[in-house]
Amino acid sequence: MSSSLKMLTPRVSELQGLWLRSLISWPDGTRDTTTQVRWLQGQSVYIDLRQPAHMPDFAHVSGLATLTTEDCLHLAKQEGFAGHFTFDGTFFEWARDIDFQPKPLYSDSGSLCWEDDVLVETGRDIAYIEHWHRDPTVKAAPAASLALRCRHTGVNGRFLRVGAYFMFARDRTLIPAAQQHLFDCVRGSADLKAARALVDCEISFGVVEPLGCRITASTLPYRIGDTLDQHFTVNELTARDRAADGAVIRRHWEITDSEGDPGVLAAAALAHKGGKR
Repeated sequence: MSSSLKMLTPRVSELQGLWLRSLISWPDGTRDTTTQVRWLQGQSVYIDLRQPAHMPDFAHVSGLATLTTEDCLHLAKQEGFAGHFTFDGTFFEWARDIDFQPKPLYSDSGSLCWEDDVLVETGRDIAYIEHWHRDPTVKAAPAASLALRCRHTGVNGRFLRVGAYFMFARDRTLIPAAQQHLFDCVRGSADLKAARALVDCEISFGVVEPLGCRITASTLPYRIGDTLDQHFTVNELTARDRAADGAVIRRHWEITDSEGDPGVLAAAALAHKGGKR
C-alpha cells in the first residue's frame, strides 16, 4: 500500500454514521446501482440492510404465518448482517454475528479509501468494488448498541442507535446450509413452514422518536410501521414484536454486552437525548 493511499485510508472512528451505497461491481463486469443499501456504523458495532429495488408491496402479509411460498422466495433475495467492524492496519472486516444470508465461504474483508467524497471499498478475497456515501443529515452522536439473547428462543440480537436512526437485528432459529444463497435454500425447503423459518431473520431500520423506535424498512415487511417501544433494566431489554399470526407481543432479551451509553436506547430517554430530528 502506497503512502498516499495510507493517508486516504479512514479510521474506524471516522466512519460512525449512516452510509448509502451507489454502486457495487464484480470481477466479471456485472454492476448493481439499484439495490437500496443502508450501513449504520456505531463505535464498533454495525448493522447493514440490503434490499432489491423492485419488491412486492406485501400488503396481504400481517405476520410470518401469512407468508406464501412466493413471498418467501422474494424475501430470500435480500441481504443484511450485523456484528463488529474492525481494522487490522491493512484490511477492514465486517464480522457477521447475524447474517440474513447463509454463512459465506469468505470473510467480509476489504480495503477502504477516499476518492474525493466517495468511500471506495475493494474486496480482499473477491475483487468487488463498492462506492459508499455518508448521509450528511445523520449526526454521529449519540451512538450506543446492545448485544442481546432472546430469553424464549436463545437467538442472538443487536440493537444500534446512531443519531436519529436505529437498526435492529434478530437471528433465525433455523440455520440454513452454508455457502448457498437463501433463495436456493427456500426453493429446496421441505414445506412452507420450513420456508418461513428460513426467512424469519429480522434486519430492521428506522427513525428514533420520543415514544420509541419506528421501523421504516425491514427484511420482514409486516414489521414496517411498528414501534419497538423498548424498555430495559441493567440486564434485560423488552421490545414490541409480532407473533406468527401478526398479534403484537413483547419479546424479552437478555443484555449480554453494550457499547456507548445504553441510556440513549431507552424509549423514555429518547426525547431528552436528541431523539427528535
